[in-house]
Amino acid sequence: MYDNLQLERRGAAAIIRLDRPDALNALNAPLADELLHAVRAVAGDHGVRAVCVTGAGRAFCSGGDLRDMTSRALTPDGHPDVATALSTALHPILTGLRTMRKPVVAAINGPAVGIGCSLALSCDLALAGESAYLLLGFERVGLAPDGGALALISARAGAARAAEMALLGGRVDAPTALRWGLVNEVLPDDELMDAVHVTLDRLAVGPTRSYAAIKRQLNAWSYAALDEQLVLEAQLQQELARSVDFAEGVAAFTEKREPDFHG
Repeated sequence: MYDNLQLERRGAAAIIRLDRPDALNALNAPLADELLHAVRAVAGDHGVRAVCVTGAGRAFCSGGDLRDMTSRALTPDGHPDVATALSTALHPILTGLRTMRKPVVAAINGPAVGIGCSLALSCDLALAGESAYLLLGFERVGLAPDGGALALISARAGAARAAEMALLGGRVDAPTALRWGLVNEVLPDDELMDAVHVTLDRLAVGPTRSYAAIKRQLNAWSYAALDEQLVLEAQLQQELARSVDFAEGVAAFTEKREPDFHG
């Protein structure tokens, strides 16, 4: 049914595995469309009582596919229409995971970058392999974080850590992510999925209505402004997509050099 992801059943649990390993599971339009479909499918399947999101190969998700972004439909003024991509596909994926009336576990099996970081942190629980890391990296191409990244990081680790990750752009390795509260557990890489299976099996036989109520409370307290944040992000990202710095950031990324931003 899917070309860019795998949807597996494990008893009453479902595992969504991004499956573009050669691209480190970067999100392009086809993968985003399939992921949105899969999220909605498991949300509406009453036989599924717990969900996992992970990646195939050595990455969880390396972010948005920059080549795909710059080749999308253009706005009337000739710039990539990033706002539409965010509002119609990427943001509904994240809100779908947050509002799903069943627990969702992220199995962070490698780099979780950009929108991949948001995808991991939009899940209810996050287990990481010891070689995994989180990275925003939007400033490298003249953009600001999207995917609710700052809201999601702030809810887990506080605004200071969100500012640090967004402005300085460094990698947050798995042990540091655990210390900051961004993930719940760090395991040896070869033990990650075994631990995730144990967690899924436990959740899949648990009180589903209780879990749904817990998620509603968390959303009301920690993520109450998430929808408004996503709207703001789309607006700001579209403005930045028109900037000279964004064009320079994309050129530098393509040419594998340091960007020369002018502000």
